[in-house]
Amino acid sequence: MIRIVGLTGGIATGKSTVSEMLRQMGVEVIDADVIAREVVEPGTPGLAAVARRFPGVVGEDGRLDRARLGARVFFDPKERAALNAILHPLIQEEFRRRTEALERAGKSLVVYDAALLIENGLHRGMDAVLVVSAPEEVQRRRLMERDGLTREEAEARISSQMPVREKVRYATWVVDNGGTRESTFAQVERIRTELERGQRVCSPVS
Repeated sequence: MIRIVGLTGGIATGKSTVSEMLRQMGVEVIDADVIAREVVEPGTPGLAAVARRFPGVVGEDGRLDRARLGARVFFDPKERAALNAILHPLIQEEFRRRTEALERAGKSLVVYDAALLIENGLHRGMDAVLVVSAPEEVQRRRLMERDGLTREEAEARISSQMPVREKVRYATWVVDNGGTRESTFAQVERIRTELERGQRVCSPVS
């Protein structure tokens, strides 16, 4: 049976960096963000459902206007929940399909890269959970440099998510990505080795 490891972290902690490192090491990674974009491509039932619930978020080219949709849902928990209720079942269905295809192909391990893994309770279905962490000041600085945000805007983005220290409670492994890239790579390589040996793969805290 294929083992499924959930990969998550806070905004600007470096989850994508860890995900790419795992890919470079030959680990199969399924990215929830990629699936989320695909399920709202033009002509999909997902886009039609989003357009019905959020009028005006589809551009003249027939594609989802992500900036407009984001402005509607980012600071409104009810609207964000409504969007998630549409997208998450579609994302999960596609994730299951891809996982089953990998299992049929003889793969023994897949990592599911999902920002909201714990918030949506998906960690309960994982064999293990890897959480990427970084000090909040590092998150703030990265957001300000990466997205051109003010300190207040960066703090608002961070505070809108579950704190990383809370996510760590559910972790089988924690990668500290507050230091150098070399340090992060060494941690990821150790975890990948443990996974290949079948070590420490157990149900995370629920």
